[in-house]
Amino acid sequence: MATKALHPTRLTVAPSQQLGKVRNPVAVAAKLRAAGPHKKGATAARQAEKRALAKAKLVVDD
Repeated sequence: MATKALHPTRLTVAPSQQLGKVRNPVAVAAKLRAAGPHKKGATAARQAEKRALAKAKLVVDD
């Protein structure tokens, strides 16, 4: 049991999440917890809709 205490445990990582050599071994866990892309906010969606309306050619029927 003494040898296990001397050797740090290794993290298993999926092939898609392979990391390069890390200087700080504690940082590996933090890198794996990093968040992915977030959805756009309400402001970005509203601005995109406004741009789409400006691009659209509105035709008025009389």
